[in-house]
Amino acid sequence: MSVRSDHHFELSRYGFNAIGLLLFALLVIGSLPIFWIGLESLWAAWSTPEYSHGPLIPIVSLYLFLRQMRQMPEAKAGPINRLPGILVVLTSLVVAVLGNLAHIPDIVTYAIIIWVGGVVLTVFGWQLGRRYQLGVVHLIFMLPLPQVLYWKLTIFLQWISSLVGVWLVGLAGIPVFLEGNVIDLGIYKLQVAEACSGLRYLFPILSFSYLFSILYRGPVWHKILLLLMAAPLTVLMNSFRIGVIGILVDRYGIAQAEGFLHFFEGWVIFVSCIGILFATAAGLQRLTDSPKPMADLIDLDTEGFLSILGRIRFIRPTGALAIGAVATLAVSAVWIARGESDALTLDRERFSLFPHQIGDWSGYSEQLSPEIEAVLGASDYLNVSYQSPVARAQVNMFVAFYDSQVEGEGLHSPEVCLPVGGWEIFALEPHLIDMTMVGYGSFKVNRAVIQKELSQQLVYYWFEQRGKRMTNDVLAKFSVLVDGVVLGRTDGALVRYVTAINPDETEADAEARLQGFVEQSLGYLPRFVPH
Repeated sequence: MSVRSDHHFELSRYGFNAIGLLLFALLVIGSLPIFWIGLESLWAAWSTPEYSHGPLIPIVSLYLFLRQMRQMPEAKAGPINRLPGILVVLTSLVVAVLGNLAHIPDIVTYAIIIWVGGVVLTVFGWQLGRRYQLGVVHLIFMLPLPQVLYWKLTIFLQWISSLVGVWLVGLAGIPVFLEGNVIDLGIYKLQVAEACSGLRYLFPILSFSYLFSILYRGPVWHKILLLLMAAPLTVLMNSFRIGVIGILVDRYGIAQAEGFLHFFEGWVIFVSCIGILFATAAGLQRLTDSPKPMADLIDLDTEGFLSILGRIRFIRPTGALAIGAVATLAVSAVWIARGESDALTLDRERFSLFPHQIGDWSGYSEQLSPEIEAVLGASDYLNVSYQSPVARAQVNMFVAFYDSQVEGEGLHSPEVCLPVGGWEIFALEPHLIDMTMVGYGSFKVNRAVIQKELSQQLVYYWFEQRGKRMTNDVLAKFSVLVDGVVLGRTDGALVRYVTAINPDETEADAEARLQGFVEQSLGYLPRFVPH
C-alpha cells in the first residue's frame, strides 16, 4: 500500500467521508491499550501541585493547532510525502512497547507525544504536517520530569532560592545565616523544602511563555527573548517570595510562613511573572518602528475555530492513514493478547528482621517521620544506629528498598536530603572499598564529608541495583530501564553508612571505623536486598 498520494490533502472538497473518519477513529481508539499506563501516569502526575496545570496543556495545544489550520495555504497539486509520518508513528509504537516491557510509564508518555506528531505528519503529509508541530511540541509541558532530573532540578532551585532569599533578608538588616537549605533567623528557622523550590511555578510559566511567544505580534528575536526569560524570571521571583517570607517571619512570627498567606504569596508571584512578561513585551514594542498598543500585542482571534474543528468529518482515507491505523491496532492487540505478566516475587526478608547485634555492635532502630517517609517512598527501609564498646562514635546504617523504581517511585541521591537537614557537602568523591571477605568484591562507593556548623560526618553511599553497585543515580535509573526489559525487574536500593568525625580524631580514624562496620554488616544484606 503506497504511502504517497497524487492528491493533496483537501478536507472540504470531497465532503463527508465515513471511511476516512472510521480509519482515524480506529487509529485513536487503537492507541489506548499500548499507551494506557502512560495516560494513567499523566493523570496521577496532574494531581500533584507541580503538574496541576497539566490538563490545560492539551487544550492549549489544540488551540495552537486550530490557529495554524486557519492559516493553512491553498492546496497545491502534486504528490504528498506521508512516509515520514508513518515512520514516526512506528517509532512511537516501538518506544511505547519498550516502556511497557520495562514497566516505566514515563517512557510511554514520551511515546504518546511522538505518536501525535507522527499522526499529524501522516494526515497532512511532510510539507504541511511539519508546520503544524508547534501544538505538538507544546504537549511536552504536560509531562512530568523524570525523577532523576526532577530531584536534581529541585536541588538546584532550592539552592538558588535559599541563596537569593537570604541575601534579600540581609538587605533588610536582619541577621540571617544559611545552613544547607535552612534559613536561620535566630529565633526561627525556615526550611526551603521541595515545595519552595519554585517548580510548581516554573512549569506553567514555561508553558505560558511558549504560548505567549507564539501569539505575540512582533519580531522573532522578541519572541525568543520572551521565551528564554521565563525560567530565570520564575526562579528569581520565587527567591524574592522566600526573602519576603523571611522578613515577615522575623517581624511578625512563624505564622507568616504557613497557611493561607504562604499560598497567597505563591499566587502573587505566579501572576507577577505573567505581568512582567506582558510588561517586557510592551517595552520591546517601543523599540520597533510601529509599536502596537497593549490590546493588540497578542493574537487571540478564535474566529472560525469551530468550523475548522469540524473538518475532521472530511478526512480522506489515504493509504498512509490505513497503515497507521493497522499498525497501532496490531501493536495494541498483541499487547492485550500478551496479557499481564506474572509479577516477579522477590525472595527477600523484611528489614524488621535485620540483626541488631552484629559482632560487638549493638543497634537500635529509628522510625522516620511520616513526612520523610512520604518523600522517600520506599517499599521497606532500615534505619539502625549501632554502637560498639570500643568505638568512639556510632555508625548509622540506612537502606531504602524499592520493589519497583517506576511510576514516580524510586531512589534518589542523598544529595537531595542532606541540605534539608542543614548539612552541607564539604567533599564528595568516588572511593574504592574492598569487601571480598563478605562476597561483594571490590567496588566504588560515594564518599562524602558533610558539615553542619562545627560537626562533621563521614558518609558512604551507593545504589544497589540487582547485583550491581553503582555510584551515579542517572546510570542507576538507566539500568532500571535495561533490566526492566531484560530481567523483568525494576527493584533496587539505596545503601548509606554514616559516622561522626569527632573533634579529637582524624578522617582516617572515622574511615577505619566505618569500613570495619561495613565489612561486618554487609554480609547480611543479600537476605534483604536480592542480587
